[in-house]
Amino acid sequence: MEASMNEHDPSGLRPPPPFVGRQRSLDPITIEVIGASLASIVDEAGETLIRASHSTNIKERRDCSTALFNAAGETLCQAEHIPIHLGSFLDLIKHIMRRYPTQDIRPGDAFIGNDAYEGGGTHLPDIVLAEPIFIDGRLVAWTVNLAHHADFVDRGHAHIFQEGLRIPPVRLYRAGELQADVQDLILLNCQVPSERLSDLRAQRAANRVGVQRFQALAAKYGTETVLQAGEALMDYAERKMRAAIAAMPDGTWRFEDVFDNEEVAGLLPLSVEVTVRGDAMSLAFDGPEQMRAGINMTYTALLATTYYVVKSVMDPTIPPNAGLARPLSIAAPEGSILNCTAPAAVNGRLQTCQRVADMILGALAQAIPERVMACSNSACTVAYFIGKRPQDGSTWVYLETIGGGSGARATKDGLDGVHVHTTNTSNLPVEALEIEYPLTLMRYELVEDSGGVGQYRGGMGLRRVYQATHDCRVRVDITRQRSRSWGLFGGGPGAHGRVEAGPGVVFDGDSAVLKAGQWFAVVTPGAGGFGPPGRRAAAAAARDLAEGAVSGATAQEVYGLSTPS
Repeated sequence: MEASMNEHDPSGLRPPPPFVGRQRSLDPITIEVIGASLASIVDEAGETLIRASHSTNIKERRDCSTALFNAAGETLCQAEHIPIHLGSFLDLIKHIMRRYPTQDIRPGDAFIGNDAYEGGGTHLPDIVLAEPIFIDGRLVAWTVNLAHHADFVDRGHAHIFQEGLRIPPVRLYRAGELQADVQDLILLNCQVPSERLSDLRAQRAANRVGVQRFQALAAKYGTETVLQAGEALMDYAERKMRAAIAAMPDGTWRFEDVFDNEEVAGLLPLSVEVTVRGDAMSLAFDGPEQMRAGINMTYTALLATTYYVVKSVMDPTIPPNAGLARPLSIAAPEGSILNCTAPAAVNGRLQTCQRVADMILGALAQAIPERVMACSNSACTVAYFIGKRPQDGSTWVYLETIGGGSGARATKDGLDGVHVHTTNTSNLPVEALEIEYPLTLMRYELVEDSGGVGQYRGGMGLRRVYQATHDCRVRVDITRQRSRSWGLFGGGPGAHGRVEAGPGVVFDGDSAVLKAGQWFAVVTPGAGGFGPPGRRAAAAAARDLAEGAVSGATAQEVYGLSTPS
């Protein structure tokens, strides 16, 4: 929480008053220390998961998250990993408690789940493991982690039954004992079961760290003190969020955008209406009816996306717990792509989440333009590969999400080639890719003229060129091929995303077969600029030209630079 409890707090709020508990009063320093300890626990559990895992998607790309919840299922603390993963956590404990009475839950139990409708998840590759934390025989909290298992590749997306194995919250461990039959059932439905087994074991190890560290914290300060501090921190997050909202003008602001990808024809209209009244904010979304495509979002995915954006804009120092959501009211039509119902497919929901995040920014820009960025690349561009290893004929699966442009800001250029908004995964180094998989990376570069022009330039997209060294198949999930990321206040739009096929490579929609030696390229979208390009500093425009961010034609025609003939 950094400086959230001291006199430098940017919200101007005073620390929470002493919490009079059943054992003793809590002073602000104790609350702060316990809050930092909770953050440390989820961070350590996350590092344990990353270091113990086997798949590149977790050990290299860090596509995972960790969190602590109280006994009622409210978020105590979430690590700063992947914002969308909160959507898989929000209702998980409630789903577990519906299926299993509290008196039947024992120390050492571990519950596994992934289902978007019966398990609180947002898509099936995100497998969650939750373990209860007991102290003196009493269930006081939960430690939870999520890992994206890059396995469910060779699937359809007309409905969720095509997207993989649906797992409601069930025991994987009972009182510390592995339920081998449950594990066998899960692994039989995986394409790379040995990798899944290793990653599941890493998840179990991470939760054991969470349990032990929380119990140690309770032993040091007292169980009631820790629980009361958690309540005080949630109240504090609520007050900070309300104060930030109250500092905005009252009003209603509407923003519209469109969605496009290879799974849908044309452009799908999306909109949000943000209303601020006093210290509360409501966000009303609208979009088409849910579709036979993997772009649908569950309501928890919508909540996670909205919480991330509003927290980031209102006050990034707000503690990441359930209290920040109390002043927010979020609605979308049930059965729409923004609030889908079973059995809608959800595998590619992240593309839609990214669009939602930018729409909220577009609405808030009308009220607080100095605190909002232009549209980022609005995408989580994904390349999925599957093939057989030449050494032993075993199946290999590789998933890669690729960064793009980040939106320009009121005083700065956008960032080039980064993950934005609800994704936060890392780049997979070329060396790791080529060691692990029969692929060669021919080029990896920023794309000239892909960032929107403006007083501040939008971030550039990336070009990543893959060559197969042995036969395989690929599927590319990409958006902004028919639309462009918008600029703000005179800034230009970012460039389109696209797929470039090499000789002999033919894409059928979003998929293609690659023969040994063939290549294709993914070009991710650029981001929007901020402010009219005529106001860009000449030195900045000249630097753009020298560094290859813009072409000579753009430098001359848009920024008025003289270029060598």
